[in-house]
Order: sequence, then structure tokens, then C-alpha cells
Amino acid sequence: MTARSAPANRTTHPRRTAGPLGRRGARLLALVAAGALGLGAATEAGARDTGSMEPGPVAAGPPSQVSPFTGRAAEPGQVLAVKFDNATRARPHQGLNKADIVYVEKVEGGMSRLMGVYASRLPKAVGPVRSARESDVELLRQFGNPALAYSGVRSSLTKFLNRSPVHVRPHERVPGAYFRHSGRPAPHNLFVEPEALLRTAPEASRAQDIGFRFGPAPEGGRTAQSRTVRYSGASHTFSWSPSLGRWRVAFDGRPAMQTNGRQMAPRTVVIQHVSMPPSKYRDVNGAVTPYIKTVGTGRATVLRDGRAYETRWSRPDADSGTTFTRPDGSTMPFAKGQVWVVYADR
Repeated sequence: MTARSAPANRTTHPRRTAGPLGRRGARLLALVAAGALGLGAATEAGARDTGSMEPGPVAAGPPSQVSPFTGRAAEPGQVLAVKFDNATRARPHQGLNKADIVYVEKVEGGMSRLMGVYASRLPKAVGPVRSARESDVELLRQFGNPALAYSGVRSSLTKFLNRSPVHVRPHERVPGAYFRHSGRPAPHNLFVEPEALLRTAPEASRAQDIGFRFGPAPEGGRTAQSRTVRYSGASHTFSWSPSLGRWRVAFDGRPAMQTNGRQMAPRTVVIQHVSMPPSKYRDVNGAVTPYIKTVGTGRATVLRDGRAYETRWSRPDADSGTTFTRPDGSTMPFAKGQVWVVYADR
């Protein structure tokens, strides 16, 4: 499967040339050219696909740069964020293993939603897709002006999203980029075709530095077999597999599976403790939506290579990336590959 191919039985369109890189594009190119991102080597022998055990990067030609999201060889593609349903009936997920970054977010009733961020490769289709939240805008501003795929939201939140710097592309605005899966029950059956959606957002930002650094595991840390982050209505467990060199993911005590039959298994998991006070929005049942505060500072645990490292996270403002430092002030490097960021209560 190629990263830019169109789904079977659907018309293939030529990919549009992306628009201007945006207000931080020039800085990105300078950083990449100078090797200032500190992401390590641009190629990795025998590299595997992020978040799965499938073959590695599938770009049209040999990538000449390094992804600031994974530390692996990749051209700086346009950034697309997709909101994933994570209800029991929404599983297994499709295409989430191809995301560069996966965010786990608490929503109403203590349930969870996922956000996959894509730039290195685009699956044919991903989903199931569900609605966005107010705090998604704050989270996404560090990516510049990315595109965002989601399903409908309440009218008051629609106005807020439309005024944001994010290129919002919900189902109702670009229905041709979405489809209903006949084998899934509604409302867990909405899927999006990433390439078709990005054709409607030619000025979406390309991948840029958001603070992540990659490299060999540092000294220290504690041996870790597993870690669980619980909300009142959901649990997320990450168990180290020495044979895979990855953290196997489980939702609510069950393996988090993909439609390809593989369990999700990233190399790096970040448990980031944040404040999540009530927002001014509610869902259709009247439950209050939490607001995930991703600007500020706090503690975080980075899981990699079978060890847990206690760190501090810092994000000065919404336009800044998020950095992770160890107690001695040194930067905490991630393992190359897909990164999961799980928001946990302080």
C-alpha cells in the first residue's frame, strides 16, 4: 500500500500542490537543513511502520528529511488531524497505526476519544470519525494551521471552530471525502479518506518542529512492565513487549486492535498530567465537556524501551510546541516511531 494511493473503486485524483508553508514554514526549512531538530539519522536500516509490525516508510521516493513527529525519514507532508471514536462499538480502528502521533483525550462521562495526527503517510481511509472538542484548537495550534477531520458538533462550537486557525473539514462541509461503512452500526460507521480531504485544504501547514526530540534511551528510568491511565468511564493500558520492542495497547482491558488484525503498539508513550476543568460546552445529553489544558507546565512519564522516565513538560503558549525534560534539565529523547500522548488528570 502506498501512502498517497486512493481507495479501491474510487476515482484517483492528482494531489494538489500545497500552498504556502505558513508563518513558521521558513523557520522549519532552516531547522531541517541545519539538522537543528536533533532527531537523529535520517534513515534507519530495517525500519518498521510506526505503531505496527508492517514494512516502513512508503513515500514515493527516498525521503531526504526527517519527520519532527517520529524522528524517521519522511518529507514534511501536510498535517491532518482526525478525531477517532473510541467507544466499544467503534473498535477495531482503521488506519490509526499509520498516524505519526496519537492523542488520548478525556471527554464527557469520563469516556475517551482519540486524535490521530498524520503527515508522513496517508492511509486510504481512517475511522470511525467522531466530533471535535473546544480544547482541540489549543492542542492543534502548535502544528500551525493543520486540517481537522471530524463529524458534526453543536452549533455554538461550530462557530468557535470556524473562527480558529485550523482548517476545519467536518463531514457536513466536505461530504465527498467521507463515507459510511456498511458493516458498522451508526454512529460508529463514518470514515474519511485523508487524501481527498486534504485536497480541500491546500493551504494546510506542513510538518514542523513541535518540541519532540528523538535518540538513544538515556541512563536512569525505572523498569516498567505496564502503565494504566484511567478515566471514570475508560481505561488505557500500555504493556511492554520485549520481543516487539513496543508497548502493546489495551482499551478497557481488551487489546486495542486494528482492522488489519494487529494490536496497536507504539515505541513511545507519554503520560502527560494536565488540568481538565469543565468547559462551557455540553454534549447532546447535557454532560459537561472537559477542557484539556495543554498550555502550561506539569509532570509527565515517558515510557520507552521497557522503562519509565519521570519528566517535566512545558508549553509556554498555544503557538509553541511541548518540550519534555528530565530532572537534571536535559531533554528527554523519544524512541523513533509513532508517539502516543495520553492526557491524565493532575
